[in-house]
Amino acid sequence: MSLQIDITKKLQGFKLQVNLSCGREIIGVLGASGSGKSMLLNSVAGLVKPDKGKILLDDVPFFDDAKKINLPPRSRRTGYLFQNYAMFPHLTVAENIAFGLGSLAKHEQQKRVAELLERFHLVDMGKRYPSQISGGQQQRVALARALAVEPRILLLDEPFSALDEHLKAHMLKEMKESLSRFDGTTLFVTHNMAEAYYLCDRIVILNQGRVETFGDRQEVFQHPASLAAARITGCRNTAAAVRRSERTMEIPEWGVRVTLASPVESESGFIGIRENQIRLADAGIQEITEPSGSPQRTGEPENCFPVWIADESEAPFRTTLYLKIGAAPQHPGDFHLQWE
Repeated sequence: MSLQIDITKKLQGFKLQVNLSCGREIIGVLGASGSGKSMLLNSVAGLVKPDKGKILLDDVPFFDDAKKINLPPRSRRTGYLFQNYAMFPHLTVAENIAFGLGSLAKHEQQKRVAELLERFHLVDMGKRYPSQISGGQQQRVALARALAVEPRILLLDEPFSALDEHLKAHMLKEMKESLSRFDGTTLFVTHNMAEAYYLCDRIVILNQGRVETFGDRQEVFQHPASLAAARITGCRNTAAAVRRSERTMEIPEWGVRVTLASPVESESGFIGIRENQIRLADAGIQEITEPSGSPQRTGEPENCFPVWIADESEAPFRTTLYLKIGAAPQHPGDFHLQWE
């Protein structure tokens, strides 16, 4: 299976310009608010018409501006799970699931709905209305409705944003199991990095409508290709850096020079370290005072610097310290690094 997306769409203040090639896999779509994530899904679904380009499924065009092709949503075999689930309040759970099955005979509709009620553990809720079930159950109904049409493409637009943390963890596991059985391409829009890493095979990062990076999830998170990609994948400690030698970079903003494990070719760029990658210095480092009264540090390894705590933020199971390198902070906002 192959989904090809090569489209351009002018939006408020910027242009959506996306070129992607996807197979039978789960693609996570990350980006800041307003970067074009939902517009991408709407374009694939046929809810929005791109200005130009192509959308092909196994070389069959959904959209091709040159050939004047723009299939309506009902002809695209896409399943769409909206952020707010978009339940029809006047229809029962069973009727919601059956909504897109009008082309089937009545007994076929009933058979497919019964199968999905069973699969998503909703058998006892078929006659209930959306207002009578929980948020997690509504998500199951919405996913069952999306899969009822036997789609080739599944579009998920922030499906966990309305759930509390406890329920989200449970629903993530259920979603992973459901998607593992889906024989098609899934585009999964989210702001949540942990969701994307848990569910997705590959990650695409959109920045102002353009593809910032696209690749294997582990590679994108561990080796982000740009400053925007680093920040979107949760790297909070970034600063401009200048190359001083093959493995040495100077960071003027932090007032330090660091040694890198791998050689660097670019003369300048940005350097980043994630909050959980900072380590407390070994206890063997000692500070002695010279006769002049100035302190000197001995036994100091590479990339080890004195820091002062400017502020802290405590959560139930972790604490974030805000650190300033080289000098005492003047106020809580005077810091260089966040350390979790």
